[in-house]
Amino acid sequence: MKVGVVSDIHSNLVALEAVLDDLPDVDALVCAGDVVGYNPWPAECVDALRERDVPTVMGNHDRMVATDRNFGGNGMAQAGIRQAKRELNDVQREWVQRLPRERALFDGRVKVVHDHPEVQDRYTYPESFGPDLLGDEDVLILGHTHVQHHEVYDAGVVLNPGSVGQPRDRDPRAAYAVLDLDGLSVEEYRVEYDVERVAEAVREAGLPDGTADRLADGR
Repeated sequence: MKVGVVSDIHSNLVALEAVLDDLPDVDALVCAGDVVGYNPWPAECVDALRERDVPTVMGNHDRMVATDRNFGGNGMAQAGIRQAKRELNDVQREWVQRLPRERALFDGRVKVVHDHPEVQDRYTYPESFGPDLLGDEDVLILGHTHVQHHEVYDAGVVLNPGSVGQPRDRDPRAAYAVLDLDGLSVEEYRVEYDVERVAEAVREAGLPDGTADRLADGR
Protein backbone atom coordinates (compact mmCIF):
# COMPACT_ATOMS: atom_id res chain seq x y z
CA MET A 1 0.00 0.00 0.00
CA LYS A 2 1.35 3.40 -0.98
CA VAL A 3 0.39 6.56 0.87
CA GLY A 4 1.03 10.11 -0.28
CA VAL A 5 2.01 12.38 2.60
CA VAL A 6 1.77 16.17 2.66
CA SER A 7 2.07 18.80 5.37
CA ASP A 8 2.28 22.54 5.98
CA ILE A 9 0.37 23.62 2.88
CA HIS A 10 -0.11 27.07 4.38
CA SER A 11 -2.72 28.36 1.95
CA ASN A 12 -0.38 27.98 -1.03
CA LEU A 13 -2.78 26.66 -3.65
CA VAL A 14 -0.28 26.90 -6.51
CA ALA A 15 2.19 24.66 -4.68
CA LEU A 16 -0.56 22.25 -3.62
CA GLU A 17 -1.83 21.88 -7.17
CA ALA A 18 1.73 21.20 -8.35
CA VAL A 19 2.11 18.47 -5.74
CA LEU A 20 -1.23 16.86 -6.59
CA ASP A 21 -0.32 16.89 -10.28
CA ASP A 22 3.11 15.41 -9.57
CA LEU A 23 1.91 12.77 -7.10
CA PRO A 24 2.45 9.22 -8.39
CA ASP A 25 -0.31 6.62 -8.09
CA VAL A 26 -1.07 6.11 -4.41
CA ASP A 27 -3.77 4.29 -2.49
CA ALA A 28 -4.37 7.13 -0.01
CA LEU A 29 -3.30 10.65 0.86
CA VAL A 30 -2.81 12.06 4.37
CA CYS A 31 -1.93 15.52 5.68
CA ALA A 32 0.04 16.39 8.82
CA GLY A 33 -1.59 19.76 9.36
CA ASP A 34 -1.26 23.51 8.86
CA VAL A 35 -3.51 23.69 5.87
CA VAL A 36 -3.97 27.42 6.43
CA GLY A 37 -1.74 30.38 7.30
CA TYR A 38 0.74 32.72 5.61
CA ASN A 39 -0.40 32.59 1.97
CA PRO A 40 -3.54 33.90 0.22
CA TRP A 41 -5.67 30.81 -0.60
CA PRO A 42 -6.86 29.30 2.70
CA ALA A 43 -10.39 28.48 1.51
CA GLU A 44 -9.22 26.79 -1.68
CA CYS A 45 -6.64 24.68 0.15
CA VAL A 46 -9.17 23.59 2.77
CA ASP A 47 -11.58 22.58 0.01
CA ALA A 48 -8.88 20.67 -1.86
CA LEU A 49 -8.45 18.38 1.14
CA ARG A 50 -12.03 18.45 2.40
CA GLU A 51 -13.52 17.47 -0.95
CA ARG A 52 -11.02 14.62 -1.29
CA ASP A 53 -11.76 13.48 2.28
CA VAL A 54 -8.03 13.53 3.12
CA PRO A 55 -7.33 12.47 6.74
CA THR A 56 -5.77 15.58 8.26
CA VAL A 57 -4.60 16.64 11.72
CA MET A 58 -4.76 20.10 13.25
CA GLY A 59 -1.61 22.19 12.98
CA ASN A 60 -0.86 25.20 15.12
CA HIS A 61 -2.04 27.63 12.43
CA ASP A 62 -5.21 25.62 11.97
CA ARG A 63 -5.73 25.80 15.73
CA MET A 64 -5.47 29.58 15.73
CA VAL A 65 -8.31 29.73 13.19
CA ALA A 66 -10.36 27.10 15.00
CA THR A 67 -10.11 28.83 18.37
CA ASP A 68 -10.31 32.48 17.26
CA ARG A 69 -6.83 33.10 18.64
CA ASN A 70 -3.73 34.47 16.93
CA PHE A 71 0.02 34.35 17.35
CA GLY A 72 1.92 36.90 19.39
CA GLY A 73 5.01 38.58 18.02
CA ASN A 74 5.04 37.04 14.54
CA GLY A 75 3.58 39.51 12.09
CA MET A 76 3.67 37.19 9.09
CA ALA A 77 1.86 34.43 10.98
CA GLN A 78 -0.68 36.88 12.42
CA ALA A 79 -1.51 38.26 8.99
CA GLY A 80 -2.02 34.80 7.55
CA ILE A 81 -4.42 33.86 10.33
CA ARG A 82 -6.42 37.05 9.87
CA GLN A 83 -6.60 36.29 6.15
CA ALA A 84 -7.88 32.77 6.82
CA LYS A 85 -10.52 34.01 9.26
CA ARG A 86 -11.78 36.46 6.63
CA GLU A 87 -11.79 33.96 3.78
CA LEU A 88 -13.16 30.73 5.25
CA ASN A 89 -16.90 30.17 5.06
CA ASP A 90 -18.85 28.35 7.77
CA VAL A 91 -18.40 24.91 6.20
CA GLN A 92 -14.65 25.37 5.76
CA ARG A 93 -14.20 26.77 9.26
CA GLU A 94 -16.15 23.86 10.77
CA TRP A 95 -13.91 21.41 8.91
CA VAL A 96 -10.83 23.07 10.43
CA GLN A 97 -12.43 23.13 13.88
CA ARG A 98 -13.10 19.38 13.73
CA LEU A 99 -9.52 18.42 12.91
CA PRO A 100 -8.02 16.22 15.66
CA ARG A 101 -4.59 16.64 17.22
CA GLU A 102 -3.58 13.14 16.10
CA ARG A 103 -4.87 10.29 13.98
CA ALA A 104 -4.26 6.55 13.96
CA LEU A 105 -4.66 5.25 10.41
CA PHE A 106 -4.44 1.99 8.50
CA ASP A 107 -5.35 -0.28 11.41
CA GLY A 108 -3.14 1.69 13.76
CA ARG A 109 0.01 1.18 11.74
CA VAL A 110 0.41 4.91 11.06
CA LYS A 111 0.20 7.74 13.59
CA VAL A 112 -0.08 11.31 12.32
CA VAL A 113 0.60 14.40 14.44
CA HIS A 114 1.62 17.89 13.43
CA ASP A 115 4.46 18.60 15.82
CA HIS A 116 5.59 16.04 18.41
CA PRO A 117 3.78 12.89 19.55
CA GLU A 118 3.76 13.97 23.19
CA VAL A 119 4.41 17.73 23.37
CA GLN A 120 2.14 20.03 21.41
CA ASP A 121 3.92 22.74 19.37
CA ARG A 122 7.38 21.25 19.89
CA TYR A 123 9.53 21.43 16.77
CA THR A 124 10.91 17.98 16.02
CA TYR A 125 13.86 18.61 13.72
CA PRO A 126 15.77 15.78 11.99
CA GLU A 127 18.46 15.76 14.68
CA SER A 128 15.72 14.92 17.22
CA PHE A 129 14.44 11.94 15.25
CA GLY A 130 14.84 8.59 16.97
CA PRO A 131 13.02 5.32 17.63
CA ASP A 132 11.95 6.73 21.01
CA LEU A 133 9.39 8.85 19.15
CA LEU A 134 7.57 5.72 18.05
CA GLY A 135 4.84 4.04 20.06
CA ASP A 136 2.91 1.00 18.92
CA GLU A 137 2.68 2.35 15.37
CA ASP A 138 5.00 1.33 12.54
CA VAL A 139 5.18 4.85 11.11
CA LEU A 140 5.08 8.26 12.78
CA ILE A 141 4.25 11.15 10.44
CA LEU A 142 4.81 14.71 11.58
CA GLY A 143 5.32 18.19 10.16
CA HIS A 144 5.69 21.66 11.73
CA THR A 145 9.42 22.21 11.00
CA HIS A 146 8.94 22.52 7.21
CA VAL A 147 12.09 20.38 6.85
CA GLN A 148 11.85 17.22 4.76
CA HIS A 149 13.45 14.17 6.35
CA HIS A 150 12.83 10.56 7.29
CA GLU A 151 14.60 7.82 9.20
CA VAL A 152 14.06 4.07 9.18
CA TYR A 153 14.69 2.18 12.43
CA ASP A 154 14.18 -1.39 13.54
CA ALA A 155 11.13 -0.12 15.42
CA GLY A 156 9.65 1.68 12.41
CA VAL A 157 9.76 4.90 10.40
CA VAL A 158 9.72 8.56 11.43
CA LEU A 159 8.75 10.83 8.53
CA ASN A 160 8.40 14.54 7.91
CA PRO A 161 7.33 15.05 4.28
CA GLY A 162 8.45 18.68 4.35
CA SER A 163 6.28 21.66 3.52
CA VAL A 164 4.13 22.00 0.44
CA GLY A 165 3.59 25.72 0.76
CA GLN A 166 6.59 27.17 2.61
CA PRO A 167 9.73 24.97 2.64
CA ARG A 168 12.42 26.02 5.12
CA ASP A 169 15.32 23.83 4.11
CA ARG A 170 16.73 26.24 1.51
CA ASP A 171 15.01 24.36 -1.31
CA PRO A 172 12.05 26.41 -2.57
CA ARG A 173 10.40 23.50 -4.37
CA ALA A 174 7.22 22.09 -2.83
CA ALA A 175 7.92 18.98 -0.76
CA TYR A 176 5.97 15.79 -0.18
CA ALA A 177 6.63 12.09 0.32
CA VAL A 178 5.28 8.67 -0.56
CA LEU A 179 5.22 5.97 2.10
CA ASP A 180 5.29 2.31 1.09
CA LEU A 181 3.47 0.80 4.02
CA ASP A 182 4.17 -2.77 2.94
CA GLY A 183 7.92 -2.33 2.69
CA LEU A 184 8.18 0.41 5.33
CA SER A 185 10.14 2.64 2.98
CA VAL A 186 9.84 6.29 1.96
CA GLU A 187 10.49 8.24 -1.21
CA GLU A 188 10.95 11.99 -0.80
CA TYR A 189 9.83 14.26 -3.63
CA ARG A 190 10.29 17.91 -4.62
CA VAL A 191 8.37 19.67 -7.37
CA GLU A 192 8.81 23.13 -8.85
CA TYR A 193 5.91 25.57 -8.92
CA ASP A 194 5.39 29.20 -9.92
CA VAL A 195 6.87 30.87 -6.85
CA GLU A 196 6.70 34.35 -8.38
CA ARG A 197 2.97 33.97 -9.04
CA VAL A 198 2.44 33.19 -5.37
CA ALA A 199 4.66 36.07 -4.25
CA GLU A 200 2.65 38.48 -6.40
CA ALA A 201 -0.62 37.12 -4.98
CA VAL A 202 0.74 37.52 -1.44
CA ARG A 203 1.45 41.19 -2.06
CA GLU A 204 -1.86 41.78 -3.86
CA ALA A 205 -3.68 40.32 -0.85
CA GLY A 206 -1.96 42.83 1.42
CA LEU A 207 0.04 40.17 3.24
CA PRO A 208 3.57 40.98 4.47
CA ASP A 209 6.39 41.28 1.94
CA GLY A 210 8.41 38.88 4.08
CA THR A 211 5.88 36.12 3.40
CA ALA A 212 6.47 36.59 -0.31
CA ASP A 213 10.23 37.02 -0.15
CA ARG A 214 10.95 33.86 1.84
CA LEU A 215 9.33 31.58 -0.75
CA ALA A 216 12.09 31.99 -3.33
CA ASP A 217 14.77 31.23 -0.75
CA GLY A 218 13.07 28.22 0.83
CA ARG A 219 13.32 29.66 4.31
